[in-house]
Amino acid sequence: MNRKKAFAAALSASVMTLALAACGGGDSDGDGPGSAGDEDLAKGSTSSGGKNAEAEGPAPELEGAQEGGDLTVLAPDPDDGADSLDPAGLWSVTDNGIAQSLLFRSLTTFRQSEDGSYELVPDLATDLGTPNEDFTEWTFTLKEGIKWETGDPVTAEEVAFGIKRSFDADTFATGPGTAYSKPYFEGGDKYNGPYKDGDEFPGIEVQGNDIIMHFSTPFPEMDYYSVFPAIGPVPLDASEQDYGLKPLATGPYKVQEFVPNQKLVLVQNDQWDPETDPARRQLVDSYTFEFDVNPKVAAETVFSDEAGATTIVTALQGTDYTKATQDGLEDKMLVGPQPCTSFVMPKYSEIPELEVRQALAYAYDYENIWAAGGEVPGITRANGVTDESLGFGLLPPGMAGRQVWEGPDGEGITFDPEKSKELLKAAGFEPGEYEVQFVYDASTPEGEASAEQRKRGYEESGFKVEMFPYTGGSLYDVWTDPNNKLYKKINLLGTAWCQDWPSASTFLPVIVGADPEPGPYNTGAFSEDSVNAEIERIQGLPVEEQAEAWGELEQTVMTDFQPVINTGYYQVIFGIGSNVEGLANDTSVGGAPDYRTIYIAE
Repeated sequence: MNRKKAFAAALSASVMTLALAACGGGDSDGDGPGSAGDEDLAKGSTSSGGKNAEAEGPAPELEGAQEGGDLTVLAPDPDDGADSLDPAGLWSVTDNGIAQSLLFRSLTTFRQSEDGSYELVPDLATDLGTPNEDFTEWTFTLKEGIKWETGDPVTAEEVAFGIKRSFDADTFATGPGTAYSKPYFEGGDKYNGPYKDGDEFPGIEVQGNDIIMHFSTPFPEMDYYSVFPAIGPVPLDASEQDYGLKPLATGPYKVQEFVPNQKLVLVQNDQWDPETDPARRQLVDSYTFEFDVNPKVAAETVFSDEAGATTIVTALQGTDYTKATQDGLEDKMLVGPQPCTSFVMPKYSEIPELEVRQALAYAYDYENIWAAGGEVPGITRANGVTDESLGFGLLPPGMAGRQVWEGPDGEGITFDPEKSKELLKAAGFEPGEYEVQFVYDASTPEGEASAEQRKRGYEESGFKVEMFPYTGGSLYDVWTDPNNKLYKKINLLGTAWCQDWPSASTFLPVIVGADPEPGPYNTGAFSEDSVNAEIERIQGLPVEEQAEAWGELEQTVMTDFQPVINTGYYQVIFGIGSNVEGLANDTSVGGAPDYRTIYIAE
């Protein structure tokens, strides 16, 4: 998922100062506060608990849970702010964590099991859907008794309308429909949603309470895709542009106030029926989300018993972690893995030489860049540099079919200026001849410091370097906009990506696929016909054969092309107020607070 915007999470000040969705490593001894440890990360940060098609509401009771109180959520990362709450456009860790848990219901959803893993369960649908034999058709039946916050019943037509809106790639360019609706549904490649092309669409039909979906390509994972708010209802009179400012809720909470990218206040929705909902609860009276909060202010607040007792912070910095452990405040933090990878992405058309892209991997001074950005190796960032078991590939640890990729020569990748110079020479370039340009977050001292370390490493490794400061918010504003002035000046971009569900099908097509053209998070615009053809072939394989095939494709892409440089797997650090209980790391959305299990204790 995009996880942060991308997960949505955050590319830190180190690599790309912001995150999208993000994920990490663990204390090498596994003894950090709430830490999974590298061993657990390597074994399975995806935390998939399987499927439970028989699950019914209400959600299981939480031992000791209390009702009442107002929770404040501070989100320091610039990428955390939501500019719209339109279900069709939600595809980040932060957005989905809020929307799926509190605001919107979709055909299916995840819930936490007793062992802490997340299982797929029915939500608006009576079960997890019924596919035909070759997964080119799925049927979901809408439950009776589901209501909007207005008290009006939710209809199957409104679910179909909501799904059709996801095909509008212009209005919802960064929504999940670009990766899953348009490529898979019958006619999806030509359909641009109900506002532009009308309501008639061969990929979706409604018969009574049944929503029947038709696919041009087998889609065995439609039950997983159905967790997205985009695969849920939208009122038939919802506007194309303005619905995201005041959407109607079907979940346990509704919008009271929304100031895009600044503040969101949710209060209880009295039309939500817990008897129909197997995953969500209504334990807290209200949630107040404050976005783009100064990280130091956020940390000071949550560590204060007086000011932050009913507060959580979605992303503490590594420096906060270090100081808090020194001050004995381990119980006010939760460290957890995120199924995400962070990348530097060379513009493929402007850096066409394989040896140069490989040289860039050896020219990235991983640990010094992390440290300058306030990261803690093994806690907030990890890869094959800090743990050889993790490797330097595309897919995050725990992904089915994943094979550890050790670098172009099979011996791992470290900061090695001499190796980088050798590769540049093999490509025909002497030291100082090849110029690279990148943009960096200049809004914090950590962003400045990490960029300087990155520049120094490149220069020591034989590159000529120009870097451009940016203080306008998310670096994705530059990386994903070819018309941006800074975009035109740089040849190194980036992204961070998290799984949308426990499958490489949610990773490789998004990051290295380009059929018919690169998507928004393939920021380097990597495109090779052989890779596109293999993606299409794998998507048509029987589901039990896909994981191994995806793993093999990852090896091929990285060995033959290396279109990205893995700059770390993510781990998130939450701050927890002294009166907040039940906080869990929701890996089902890429690593965010699980708002379905939080309560306030007196």
